[in-house]
This record gives sequence, C-alpha cells and structure tokens, in this order.
Amino acid sequence: MGLSGDGNDGRSWGCGLRNLVRRKEVDSANSSRGSLLAKELSVLHLIAIGVGSTIGAGVYILVGTVAREHSGPALTFSFLVAGIAAALSAFCYAELASRCPSAGSAYHYSYICVGEGVAWLIGWALILEYTIGGSAVARGISPNLALLFGGPDSLPAFLARQHIPGLDVVVDPCAAALVIIVTGLLCVGIKESTMAQAIVTTANVCAMIFVIVAGTYLGFKTGWPGYELPTGYFPFGVDGMLAGSATVFFAYIGFDSVASTAEEVKNPQRDLPLGIASALSVCCALYMLVSGVIVGLVPYYSMDPDTPISSAFASHGMKWAAFIITAGAVMALCSTLMGSILPQPRILMAMARDGLLPPFFSDINKKTQVPIKSTIATGICAAVLAFFMDVSQLAGMVSVGTLLAFTMVAISVLILRYVPPDEVPLPSSLQSSIDSVALRYSSQDIYGNDRGVSVDTVKGEARPLLNEKEITFDYPLIIKRVQANFTEKNRRILAGWTIMFTCIGAFVLTFAASSLGLPSSLRFSLCGVGGTLLLSGLVVLTVIDQDEGRHSFGHSGGFICPLVPLLPIVCILINLYLLINLGAATWARVSVWLMIGVVVYVFYGRNHSSLLNVVYVPTAHVEEIRRNSEL
Repeated sequence: MGLSGDGNDGRSWGCGLRNLVRRKEVDSANSSRGSLLAKELSVLHLIAIGVGSTIGAGVYILVGTVAREHSGPALTFSFLVAGIAAALSAFCYAELASRCPSAGSAYHYSYICVGEGVAWLIGWALILEYTIGGSAVARGISPNLALLFGGPDSLPAFLARQHIPGLDVVVDPCAAALVIIVTGLLCVGIKESTMAQAIVTTANVCAMIFVIVAGTYLGFKTGWPGYELPTGYFPFGVDGMLAGSATVFFAYIGFDSVASTAEEVKNPQRDLPLGIASALSVCCALYMLVSGVIVGLVPYYSMDPDTPISSAFASHGMKWAAFIITAGAVMALCSTLMGSILPQPRILMAMARDGLLPPFFSDINKKTQVPIKSTIATGICAAVLAFFMDVSQLAGMVSVGTLLAFTMVAISVLILRYVPPDEVPLPSSLQSSIDSVALRYSSQDIYGNDRGVSVDTVKGEARPLLNEKEITFDYPLIIKRVQANFTEKNRRILAGWTIMFTCIGAFVLTFAASSLGLPSSLRFSLCGVGGTLLLSGLVVLTVIDQDEGRHSFGHSGGFICPLVPLLPIVCILINLYLLINLGAATWARVSVWLMIGVVVYVFYGRNHSSLLNVVYVPTAHVEEIRRNSEL
C-alpha cells in the first residue's frame, strides 16, 4: 500500500498531535517499579510541610505594604478573601491528591486528565518555580541572619556577601551554604527532613503567636489607635480591600507542596485532604490575627513598609521585640527554603519515570528511599543561582508556575467529573491478549447484528480478522460495541466542548477586564463575549449529569470537591486574572523558559515517553485483558 508525500506529512502531524493528548493511567508509573518512596508521612507531617512552605518572611513585610497602599485597617479582610480564594484551589488539589496519590502533583494530574503536552509544560514551569523560589529565599536569609547577630556586617567574612568588581556581581556564600545544608538534610530521608522542618516551623509560629499575644496586650492597653481613625475601616473602599487580597494571595502559595509528597503518605485518601486543609487553615488564621493586631497598634498610614511589625512594637516602647520578630523571619525563610527544594526532586522523578526526562532523575536510593540524584541536582542548581545571582527580579516567575498549576488542577477536576478518561494505556506486550478479547467481542457482534465493528488505532492501520472482509479493526484498540449508549457519548462530547469554551470565556473575560489600554467599546465587547461563554458553560455543566465513571476513577474513598462545577470555574477565573496581571516582563522571561521546554520535549521527551508504544483500550475491558494475559 503506497502513500503520497502529502499523506505522510499529514499523518506525521496527526501523530504529533496525538502525542500531545495521550494520557497515562492512574499510578501506572508506580505499578511497574519495585523500589518506591518511603511511606512515612502522617497528617502532622503534612501540616508541618504545608505551613512551613507557605508562611515565609513575606508576612513580616507584606502587612505594612498592603495596609499602606490598599487595605488600611481592613487588611484582615484582605487576608480572609485571599484565603478563601486559595481554598478553592486547595479543594481541587485535595480531591486529585486523594484519587491519584503519586509524586508529581499538578504535573501528574495534568498527565492523567489532560494530556502529555500540557503536563510537560506544567512540570517544566514548576521546575522553574521551585529553582528560582529556593534561590530567592536563600538570598533573603543572609541579611536577616546578619540583623539577628547585631547588624548588616555582623556575619563572618567567609559567609558575608562580597562584591566582585570584575564580574559586577554580589556573591552570597551564606545562601549557597544554606541550600547545600538543606539539600543534605533532604537526602537523609523524608521523615527526618520533615521533622527538621517541623521544628523550624514551630519556632516561626511561636514568634507569630508572640506578636499576636503581645500585640493584643498593647492594643487593649492603648485603646487600639489604628482602628480609631476618621477614615473608617475601609479608607480605600471595598475595591482597595480586594486589591489587597490579590496581593496577599501569593502569601498562601506553598500548600501545594503537600500534594507533591502524596506517594510518601501512609494513608493518602484520608491524610492528604486533612493535611492540605489544616495547613491552609492554620496559615489563614495566623495571617488574619497578625494583621488584625498590627493595623490596630499603628495607623495604617504611619506603618514602616520595610519593618512594619518591629516598628509597631518599637512605637510602644518594645524595641527588644525586634529580636524575636527577626528570629521568626529567619525561621520562616529557612522553613520556606526546605519547602521550595522538597517538591522539585519528586517532580523530576515523576517526569523521568514517564520517560520525559533522562532516567538518571528517577533513581531512588534503596536505603533512604528518596530520589537522591534528583535532590542533589536540584540543590546544586539552586546553590549556584543563590551564590551568583540576585534573583529578586525574577521572583514574579515563581508565581507563574504556581498559578498555571492551580489553573490546570481546577480544569482537571472538571475533566475528571464530566469526561474522565475512558481508555487505559496497556503495554504492547499484551497485544495478543488484546487481539483475543477483540476477536471475542467482534464474534459476538457478528452473530448478534450481522455487521462488523471497527477499532481505532494509534498507528492508523487496519487489518481483517477471521478473514471476513466486512469486519475491519483499526489496530490495535479494543472494539467498542455498536450497542453503545449514544446518549452518553453525546453527553461526553457536549461536556468536553463546554469545558473548553468555559476556559476560553474565562480567559477572554479576565484579559479584557485587565486590559485598561484597550478602547472601551472593544473592551466591553470582549467582556460580554467572555462573560457569556463563562456563564453559558456554567449553566450547561450544572444541568447535564456528571460521568458515572468518576466513581471508579483512581482511588476511591477520598475527598470529593464540593460545588462542582461552580467552585473549579471560579478557581480558574481567579487564577487566570492573577496570571494576566503578572506583567509583560515576567511573561517575556517565562516564555523563554517555556520555549526551551518545548525544544527539550520535541527532541527528547516525546521520543522517550513511556506511552510511546502503548495500546489504548476501553477501561471496561482492561481487567479482562489482564486476566487473559495471565492464562
């Protein structure tokens, strides 16, 4: 059979597109490996990871900046609204983490629900996030550590920052040393490193509790002067309070680190949702209490934007409190550093197990049961960046990876509920069993309907079985019965298109709302189109039934996200709005990194994927095929 050149080109393009949307099975990577990560983590460990990764030193500065510029005394409400917005993503994470408890977090969920192409970009963006995030945190520790020991120049010469005139760079040996220490700790074992993070996090939380208790005492003693203002509780209006919420939302980023340890949790169906929810609740409560106390001690317009908490206590004669607050900031940064480096080796390991990265990254040490090679590689990259580069200007790039992950996790929940994968990839070694089952069902169909049924194939070729010309199979997928429920098929098609147009509507709406430079007529028209698509999608998804296959997808008995489809759609809307407003400079830098990722995928990932030669079969026949292969 000959094919023209144009046909070959079209076929290669078709194969390329199919590669981007091929999806893996839940836990498929785990089932083929004998050496797994150690299942050592409980709810308390997960709370320590979540709180430690989320509460950074930013809260010690953020309260002053946001109160002065946006919220005023309503700062507490800004943290509450931001916490609720973060909880929407947490609900989505909780369901997927309990259903699909494997390393990789959002990368893993995207690979299962959306496809390989999107999963690769999410994983690639998360690599950038954790590398730059860890380096930025490490660079922030040394100045705070110097203040703790007496002043900017109090660190020993071999740890102090040094300017190299020839290269015009400021090196930070202390930052690099801290990254190396944390990397070594992570290599010892997940339980040991989590215990160390719990100790550091506890010290930070104690410092925040001191701020709350001592600040409350001062507040009642002085009559809360920050709340006795003629401008009222909302000096910038509700709009200012909401603008403050958009800023402090990033203070909640970090709870997703809990999901990256899913494979190391003893009881993931129970503990992961509890760990995520508890960590986020603790962070929200601490943020609200600290902000409520500080804005009450000092009028918002008098706050020091750099050291708001220390200056608030100093204004009431408690200068010594600055030592405790600085110690808390150092502990917060150290805990956040551990939380930044912890997830990346597991994402690298997950991508390597799927064949998208070299197998070097997937090796798990038999003694410590952690991915040591990935951890060391992560530590070296972060240490080099922390030593040589001032990555503060790149900090916005950290948010891109997180918000993309949040968005994709919400989309994955919609897909899981309405159009869960109905085909499972099986290794080509089971081809004889697949053909046997296909033959059995085709024979049943011939005798019952006197007609042939075709089977779709990855390769797009067809071959006859039983020498019946009227019966063809698109090799090698299992047949789908002619008696299939067409109503269910139409429902899945409608749901799939609706999810896509809902996401497009959310993007158009947030883009138009954020683009103040557009002509008013065009801007309002785009808002109308986007809003119509969004609301129509919400109505359609609310009216149609969710897929029955969602009950058997992944591991059962875990957390179920409430208020679907409303909650995931609102989550998508919020995250897209924040993504669009990160700024053109940030997106220009991220685009360069993503283009590098596309090149790596094209020349390595797609050709080494573990799904390269798999056979996709309907979920209903998987167990029968596997039983048949064991005979």
